[in-house]
Amino acid sequence: MHMIKTNEVTLTDFQWPMGYYNDGIEMGLGKSDKLDFGYLVSEVPASAAGTYTTNKFQAAPTKLTKNTINQDHKLQAVVMNSACANSCTGKQGEQNALTEQQLLSEKLGIDINLVGVASTGLIGAQLPMDKVTAGIKQLSPHHEDNVTKAVLTTDKHPKQACVQITMGGKKVTITGFAKGSGMIHPKMATMLGFVTTDAGIDGDLLQQTLSDNVDTTFNQITVDGDTSTNDMVVVMANGKAGAPQLTSTDDADYPTFKNGLHLVLEELAKQIAADGEGATKLVECNVAGAFNDLEGQEVAKAIVGSNLVKAAIFGQDPNWGRIISTIGMTNAHVDIDHVDIEVNGIPMVKDSLGLPFDEKQASDSMGANKVTIDVDLHVGPATGQAWGCDLTYNYVKINASYHT
Repeated sequence: MHMIKTNEVTLTDFQWPMGYYNDGIEMGLGKSDKLDFGYLVSEVPASAAGTYTTNKFQAAPTKLTKNTINQDHKLQAVVMNSACANSCTGKQGEQNALTEQQLLSEKLGIDINLVGVASTGLIGAQLPMDKVTAGIKQLSPHHEDNVTKAVLTTDKHPKQACVQITMGGKKVTITGFAKGSGMIHPKMATMLGFVTTDAGIDGDLLQQTLSDNVDTTFNQITVDGDTSTNDMVVVMANGKAGAPQLTSTDDADYPTFKNGLHLVLEELAKQIAADGEGATKLVECNVAGAFNDLEGQEVAKAIVGSNLVKAAIFGQDPNWGRIISTIGMTNAHVDIDHVDIEVNGIPMVKDSLGLPFDEKQASDSMGANKVTIDVDLHVGPATGQAWGCDLTYNYVKINASYHT
């Protein structure tokens, strides 16, 4: 069994929490033969929270789900599709999203305000509602992971993460899945993330917890600097594990739950970055010595988002000049005489001056499937972390023909 431990929380094999089911089917919404339509359902109404794209052209399903959750932070089901983003589709697109919400509520016999809607894919196209209507009728309860595949577009594989924690003597599971490969530069939180848990938690507290943790996970990844119209992360907590309900950050089990949720979000974020369109490697940047956490995050994300840095990593070129120049372009406080840089543990810059290092060894180390850049700004006690990927010929090839 694959296990990773951090902060006494274990990342383990994918499994659904108690009280959830799903389905994913092929409805021919896109050009390829793949699962493209599905749903995720809790057996009972769940506390819910969400974060959403800050792109001004927010897609119809994203706006609808945001408005639905914000009513009283409750949700029981989400219907979702790939191939068509239902974005920039006007009043018809809004009506189509409402129709999806209504059809699923009728199918499940639940209140319409407990149904969310999520779409991803091509911007500007209307949903083929005949296929959507037929698809909702065909969905049936399953406990495999087909829904995690139904939302994929240019992704090479599903992104999945699961942790198990103990709360009040009860085993609690937190499980998430996500899609995202291109148009990834989240500011919310084309990228969708869904997390389910059988923990019980007050909806407002869940919203606060999600928002805090998205800032240091999904909002710290970038593939190409473009923020999608459909970015959304939704968490549902149905309480089926029977653990005591969390109502305050002072509750004894709250830190454990928060650590578990953070680990799931971080793992999904890293998987999205590693699966960037055309990517061959994950790039992680760790910043120390920042003036404050926001500046640490800004510098880290700027470095992994620099096209020059990304191209150098693809070419295995240990050109630290591109890293230090990117730092200098940010608004962060920087001691320009005392910046340190390491790449894959190899010191390259000390006190803002280049160090002698074995360039072949450094280049060879950059051939691994993960490249780690460590930076010390020497201006404060704060840190930052971000994830991205290399920039390859294949990224251009994929996006030059995405529509046609």
